[in-house]
Amino acid sequence: MADKSKLWYLENFNIFSGLNKQSMETLSKITTMESFKKNQPIYFAQEPSNSIFLLKKGRVKLTRTSPEGKEMIIALVNPGEVFGEMSLIDEEQRTDFAFALDECLICAISKGDFKDFVEENPVLNLKITKLIGFKLRRYSERIEDLVFKDAEQRVVSFLLNLARDNGKKIGDEIFIKPFLTHQDIAELTACSRQTVNSVLAKLREQKVINFDRRKLIIYKEEELKKILE
Repeated sequence: MADKSKLWYLENFNIFSGLNKQSMETLSKITTMESFKKNQPIYFAQEPSNSIFLLKKGRVKLTRTSPEGKEMIIALVNPGEVFGEMSLIDEEQRTDFAFALDECLICAISKGDFKDFVEENPVLNLKITKLIGFKLRRYSERIEDLVFKDAEQRVVSFLLNLARDNGKKIGDEIFIKPFLTHQDIAELTACSRQTVNSVLAKLREQKVINFDRRKLIIYKEEELKKILE
């Protein structure tokens, strides 16, 4: 891919907003871009944590596997977001797995190159600190959901968070594209797939939501919020 195209992609990451042209050109030189097919692994747990990644296109799921071999999705990464950033705080090995949920376009930067780049652009220090703090807060929210909410509430909480992060409001309705499989939602909410099917079907019957493989529509956001009360 041409450097000009790569530079255009990098300029569209909020984390790099405010950097001058020379810094952006330097950033372009130290990054590589790669395409990943759907379900293709990006990295595995126990691998050396040598790079951070910037997602331009598609979605990535981060998962962990229990000693019994059960997989759980711990986070979804959307376009314009960074992942693998824990390598910047001296994480020597990955603790999770990263897989392309769709066809993805990803920029990769080696940990060493990025640390040198941040030293030359100290404005990034605060942004990286905020990013890591934001991620840790989201993980904490997920743990609270798992501990304090029942299965239906966990699914509803997930839908509301999905709307907050990826939704587009048109009138009183919120559109989210694309939607996830019921199995992915089950892994994200620590529910069975049957429970997810049941909760979503009930909400659709009540005309609170509608969905198919390509999209989710929330008709009555307030009704969803009441379930969490």
